[in-house]
Amino acid sequence: MPGIIGKKIGMTSLFTPDGKNIPCTLIEAGPCVVTQVKTIETDGYLAIQLGYGEKKAKNTTKPLAGHFAKAGTTPKKKLVEFRTEDAPALLPAAKSTPRCSPKANSWMLLERRRVRVSRAL
Repeated sequence: MPGIIGKKIGMTSLFTPDGKNIPCTLIEAGPCVVTQVKTIETDGYLAIQLGYGEKKAKNTTKPLAGHFAKAGTTPKKKLVEFRTEDAPALLPAAKSTPRCSPKANSWMLLERRRVRVSRAL
């Protein structure tokens, strides 16, 4: 997935072994819910729509309430769409949690789904 959906917690800094200070942003990421899978047949492109954060049902518009009901999930604060190659493999209302690739050193998973994002070293 090309992005992270989450809430900014704050800032911190890391020190490299040679003493360089690297500023980092702390992000609480996930769980994200797949609310819609876009396909070439219906939308003309492949993408998934993810929702993050709980929202009160009374503060949700009727069209969005219907969208979330169709996906089988509660209303979400943030909806983000990511274009992907394997969108049809995912099902709506499937939960996604952040993962870190051992090859990519740009972010790492911490306890309680907190993610530390830093600039490339």
